[in-house]
Amino acid sequence: TAMALSSLLLLLLLSAAHGAAAPPALGFTRSDFPPDFVFGAATSAYQYEGAVAEDGRSPSIWDTFTHAGKMPDKSTGDIASEGYHKYKDDVKLMADTNLEAYRFSISWSRLVPNGRGAVNPKGLEYYNNLINELVKHGIQIHVMLYHLDFPQVLEDEYGGWLSPRIVEDFTAFADVCFREFGDRVSYWTTIDEPNVGPIGSYDSGIFAPGRCSDPFGITKCTAGNSTVEPYIAVHNMILAHASATRLYREQYQAVQKGVVGINVYSFWTYPLTNSTVDLEATKRYQDFMFGWTLGPLVFGDYPQVMKTNVGSRLPSFTKSQSEFVKGAIDFIGINHYYSVYVNDRPLKEGVRDYAADMSVYQRGKF
Repeated sequence: TAMALSSLLLLLLLSAAHGAAAPPALGFTRSDFPPDFVFGAATSAYQYEGAVAEDGRSPSIWDTFTHAGKMPDKSTGDIASEGYHKYKDDVKLMADTNLEAYRFSISWSRLVPNGRGAVNPKGLEYYNNLINELVKHGIQIHVMLYHLDFPQVLEDEYGGWLSPRIVEDFTAFADVCFREFGDRVSYWTTIDEPNVGPIGSYDSGIFAPGRCSDPFGITKCTAGNSTVEPYIAVHNMILAHASATRLYREQYQAVQKGVVGINVYSFWTYPLTNSTVDLEATKRYQDFMFGWTLGPLVFGDYPQVMKTNVGSRLPSFTKSQSEFVKGAIDFIGINHYYSVYVNDRPLKEGVRDYAADMSVYQRGKF
């Protein structure tokens, strides 16, 4: 739909300018695209804001992860792009570049430092100031509620996305954002890339909180279970997304007229050969890549091939949960980078993680 399309932020064609008279970018001008095709840019809070110990912000799991030296280059987000202090200059750059939209994420740790309860006045002031600056420059505002930076206090309390308790806390956090910013924000994305983030966080261990188990971890992890935790985390993410979406529809949408969606990571896949097994592997890859997150939100359940291959390690939805998550989406955001060739890999016996459950070989990208 036009609304769904207009809600997607296009991250690559940033130099396209308004008007056919402007210098063309890659041979295109703005007039080659329909009015509801939006050009914009996006940032995530931990990679952009910096100021991690200022004005009441509490640590997130990424502060803990990077300060433990887990990044290959030992970097942290302590300073990042200094967006917390330089947002006005950045918004001016957006306007000067003729960007039509901007998506930023909200640091849960900055807005609600204890994970639940009291709102941080300084955090609230920062996001209001940023939003108002975007409004002043006529830039369409898109907000990502959660971009991987979970509050460390809740991670310590109950294990974050591995606990069903996250659903209530995430919904309360979303409620604060809808209530405080929804008069100026019409495009909400709940969670960034739930179909790959949990693999990095709970299978390979390369993302915070850095959990994994042998032999699947790329880094050395002190805790975790790669065979089940990614599935548990995504299950809770789907329930949390649906809960926040239902809240918005019931309490805010009629007045604020906004939409709520989710963002997924995307490869497109082609079979390496025309053999039956490679054609099946291509479909299986898509079911694991897209259907894992979108299947419950569209159909109320996970793809059958996931239930077959993963078995009891894949959480199941109760009948009421299935009805609750089905249809809890106004749009689907897609982060698409490249396509891949795949072919079949026999499903191995014994201990498996997500990649082994998918049972495909990835052969190059283009």
